[in-house]
Amino acid sequence: MNKSLAPIALFIYNRPWHTQQTVEALQKNELANESELFIYSDAAKNEQASESVNTVREYIRTINGFKKITIIQRDKNWGLADSIIDGVTEVVNKYGKIIVLEDDLVTSPYFLKFMNDALKFYRYENDVFHINGWNNPIDTDKLPNVYFSRIAYSWAWATWDNRWKNFNSDSKIYINQFSKENIKEFNIEGTYDMWGQMIRNHKKLLNTWAVFWNAEVFIKNKLALNNNLNLVKNIGTDGSGENCGVDPIYLNQKLNDHQSFYQFPTKIVHHDLAFEKLQILIKSKKLSLISRLLDKLKQ
Repeated sequence: MNKSLAPIALFIYNRPWHTQQTVEALQKNELANESELFIYSDAAKNEQASESVNTVREYIRTINGFKKITIIQRDKNWGLADSIIDGVTEVVNKYGKIIVLEDDLVTSPYFLKFMNDALKFYRYENDVFHINGWNNPIDTDKLPNVYFSRIAYSWAWATWDNRWKNFNSDSKIYINQFSKENIKEFNIEGTYDMWGQMIRNHKKLLNTWAVFWNAEVFIKNKLALNNNLNLVKNIGTDGSGENCGVDPIYLNQKLNDHQSFYQFPTKIVHHDLAFEKLQILIKSKKLSLISRLLDKLKQ
């Protein structure tokens, strides 16, 4: 058994099919049987969700194929953000590192290997705060398959205890720290309104966690490791999730079914070309959305 592997924390709620797809893909990872799995099952927030939550809980009791499985059943509804903050903090403080998944993230058989390799390689590089498993489907021409970004995606990720200790969900701190120039840069040069999520959280109109983690990475001038290896597909952008609508761009992403060669960069610097390509993708998505809305108006 490999004692150096990171534990996996899986956060689930009320989607039986999505949860099963996520678990079955994870079981196919070559390091699954050497990895500990912690499953955080949130309680139903209303009577309507009770049946599906119970169905999910029946299923997770049948799971095998991991070194050890620990199930944490919430006795009240925490909501995704609070459940993730609590669960990640609990596991990472005990084990020093963590790989995090939600119930709609289907992984390549080589996902765990990449994440564990990255966690080991950058363990003592304190400028690296976050490992991204998933990446936006940007144009990869002239890009390495592994590089650095300041965007810390919340769809399949990893970190270490000494980085996560910086996490803070007090919106006042960031509102006081961020200048107008900071906000523009944080908003991916004005192409995506990440700061709006901060304001909505501050006004209690939204309850999310990732915007705070991204703000911490940004304000401390830290980086996240990105990859173009197609290791993760989000199957929850089908309208079934709490925070994601329908998005065919993500549903059509393909998983990598073969092991790819990758070399971790030793120079820890932001990759400007990849950032420019991300801006192009976001702008094209906006145009695509506008086009779809106009088509609906014509019907």
